[in-house]
Formats: sequence, C-alpha cells, structure tokens
Amino acid sequence: MAAVCGTRPDAIKMAPVVHALRQCEAFETRLIVTGQHREMLDQVLRLFGLTPDADLNIMTAQQTLTEITVRALEGLDRLLRESPVDVVLAQGDTTTTFVAALAAFYHRIPFGHVEAGLRTYDKYQPFPEEMNRRLTAPIASFHFAPTQTARQNLLQEHIPAEQIWVTGNTGIDAVLWVASQPYEPTDPALRRALHHTGRLILLTAHRRENWGEPMAHIARAARALLERFEDALLLLPMHRNPRVRETLTAILGDHPRALLTEPLDYAPFVHAMRHADLILTDSGGVQEEAPAFGKPILVLRETTERPEGVAAGAAKLVGVDTERIVAEATRLLTDPDAYAQMARAVNPYGDGHAAERIRDILLQEISHSK
Repeated sequence: MAAVCGTRPDAIKMAPVVHALRQCEAFETRLIVTGQHREMLDQVLRLFGLTPDADLNIMTAQQTLTEITVRALEGLDRLLRESPVDVVLAQGDTTTTFVAALAAFYHRIPFGHVEAGLRTYDKYQPFPEEMNRRLTAPIASFHFAPTQTARQNLLQEHIPAEQIWVTGNTGIDAVLWVASQPYEPTDPALRRALHHTGRLILLTAHRRENWGEPMAHIARAARALLERFEDALLLLPMHRNPRVRETLTAILGDHPRALLTEPLDYAPFVHAMRHADLILTDSGGVQEEAPAFGKPILVLRETTERPEGVAAGAAKLVGVDTERIVAEATRLLTDPDAYAQMARAVNPYGDGHAAERIRDILLQEISHSK
C-alpha cells in the first residue's frame, strides 16, 4: 500500500493513517511524498516521526500548477511502475492528491480518498482545490467521507453507496494528539502571544481567491480590531507567498500589537489555537480543528466546503468585507452569550479515531476481495 502526500495539510491528515496502517501486520505501507511544499511538509513529518520511503522533491521557485501536476505525475508513474502496490491512498484536495488518483488509475490500482466528498460546487472557490477533489472522486474506489454531509455529496454524484464510509476527519486525530503533548514556545513572539493576558486573536489568510484587494480588506479589519480593543493582541503567521506577505505587512507591519511571524510549525500552531480567544481564517483545516478547542471561527470566505461547522454554530461565514469582519468579531468579543454559543458548539468533524476506522475498513475490504 502507498500513502501519498505533498503539502503540510496532507502530511497532518495522513500521518494518523500511516501510523494506524503500520500498526497492522497485514499491511506493508510505503510513504511517498511529492514535495509539493518543502519546509512545511518536512517539519510535519518530523513532528509525527515519519520518514518518506520515496521523495519526488518536485518543488521549485514560483512553480505553476501545470508544473506541479506534470512533475508529480511523472514521478508517481515511475514509482508505481518500479514498485507496484495494491492500493494508493491520498487525502483532501491538493494537486498531489488529484495526481496520485490519476497515476493510480493509469496503473489500474484502486485509489482510496481520505476526506472525500467536500464541496462548494463553485469550481473557482477554492481554486484549484474544488476541482482537484471533484476530479478525484470518479477515480476513487474507497471514499472515506468525514461527515454525513460529505457522504450525501458523493451519493448525489452517483458514487456507489457501498464505496462510501463515514469515518470522521483524520485531522482531528492529529490535532488532539499534538495538543496532548507538552509544549513551551522558544520564539519570543509566540511566547508573547501564548502568555498574553488580554484577548488573543489568531489570523490566518492565504487562499488564492483572497490575494490582492480581498487580503487588504482582511488586514484592515484586523487593524481596526486592534484599535478598538486595547487589550487585544493579533498573532498572524504569514504564508510564504510574497503577494500575501506584501499586503499584510503594508497594513499591519507597524502596529505594536500585531505579531507578524513566519509560518508556525504545526505543534506551535495547535497551541496557538488553544490559547486564542477568536480565530479569523480562510483555511479549511482550521475550520475543522478549532472547534476541538471550543474556539469561535469567523471564516474569511464567501463559500466553504465545510458547512458542518457553520451548521453546528462553531463557525460563521463572513467573507472579506472589512466592516462585516469587524462587526462580527466585535459582537463575539463584547457579547458573552454570543461567544459562549459558538464556543459550546459540538465539533462535527470527528472524535479522534478516524484513522483507525480507515485501517479497519481497508483490512476488511481488501481481505474480502482476495
């Protein structure tokens, strides 16, 4: 069996699956990384004690989606030709995931899609992730849906019911494990944030559809909140993309209570979520993880493929309008009842045992097929 990942989110959500599979003597599990991301991928692999069996190392400066797709497909094609496997697994909606499914299809190898069935049904929101996951679905033989909503999406697309299993999200397995580990920050900015006695606002923003003016709206909203709440501290781990950094730095870089840091490794980011009072994000993974800690989330997007959190009351879609972000954040920071209602919402994404369910399903299905 081959487990493929290429980005930090891939590694986070596949790590519990790889560990669960390797605890089962029936499976010989190889970990293949494309290196679609490099530093962020490597630090997550180190955190979970994983060493790749093969590393395509495809990342180059200013790489395009086409270049990522071609290099990953050629590399995976070569590996599957040289070392055939019975099943290929990948998670989510990265280009690595779609390419892993396509390579498996070309070699007539069953593909297992972890975190299957997420949809916005807007092919450009988020881009390119929405089409990555929608193109992956018809190829997959095993669909591991995190929620009943995801399962219904797949059924509406005529995926056979017997190929879909609701497992919960493996990202919850990962975040709960990391949160249980002792941690003390060494970075001065992070230490200041985690020991801050006032209100801590955690902001993450990086999506392609938010580049440019939408990102500026987000940054202006964050600055307005700092000016409105004198006890508030903003922690902003910045994505490495220069376009994102330039916008955020221009608007927030000179504020004394805005901590603009390098991207946080996964462990410190998990502990930052635990300590935050409010989270503003356009990230999909954060929408799943933060409810595990009872943290209200304002989603800086017009659509989300994770509507379960919104339906449960743990998250609210606010888009990128500056005034609306400020208004919704102010309400949560000044109305204890509104805050408590979101903080108490039940996390709809899982209980921390999704990887074990995936392992058991694969064990049963593969043994029946032999």
